[in-house]
Amino acid sequence: MNESITVMPNSRKKLQESFKSGRIAWKWPVIIVFARLVLAILAQALVAGFYILIGHPTPWEAAAPWWIVYGTLIDIGCLVLLARLMRREGSRLFDLISFQRQRLGRDLLVGIGFIPLFIILAVGGGITVGILIYGATPAPATMVPLSLWGTLYSLTVWPLIWAFAEEMTYQGYALPRLEVLSGRAWLAVIIVSFGWALQHSALPLMWDWRWALYRFGSSLLIGIVLPIIYLRTRRLLPFIIAHWAANFVSVLLTVVLPSMTP
Repeated sequence: MNESITVMPNSRKKLQESFKSGRIAWKWPVIIVFARLVLAILAQALVAGFYILIGHPTPWEAAAPWWIVYGTLIDIGCLVLLARLMRREGSRLFDLISFQRQRLGRDLLVGIGFIPLFIILAVGGGITVGILIYGATPAPATMVPLSLWGTLYSLTVWPLIWAFAEEMTYQGYALPRLEVLSGRAWLAVIIVSFGWALQHSALPLMWDWRWALYRFGSSLLIGIVLPIIYLRTRRLLPFIIAHWAANFVSVLLTVVLPSMTP
């Protein structure tokens, strides 16, 4: 591995040093894997509480379509927690990206190259699992048209913040630390991919086992493949770029365009 990469604050070498000095233990990497699931449920409950206050007959169901808006609350919660955890290690939140100015052009190109991979894995996983669970009946839409402000927010703000927070949580923080702690890359990938897919079963939480299983299964393929690639490249910025683009396309096709259809 290139020496300029190994000396980065979030490199395997640095994490091994932090592990030996006692600054990294199992507790927080495991907690952070499942933190977004808990925050997703709490965020939806908060929005449902608003609908209760205005007298909506089905507040939980009314809150569900807004997950790409209230999802920012999940991101903020994770980023705040990650910032505190990184300070405990003597590093900064930004160090999770392992940014290098001299690698920026290459990272951008790799990120653009990753975009088709993200889309293929997401769409392929969704179609395959949808057929297995729902058969000939189309699986329910994960995103639906919103009001004008909700649509604009989900197109401009949500894709970027979500890409940063999700990639930094699972691949930037949890994955490399679990690899160092366990000494087994495959075990780290299993833990992270399970938590990543489990989070999606509550986006939104519908209290329907088929829906939860569909969301879990459709996210599992991409949740396995991406960590495997990351452990070989150790470059998080390309994943953030491709993740943002995939999110943007999803919102454009499922939220924006249907809203414009008469």
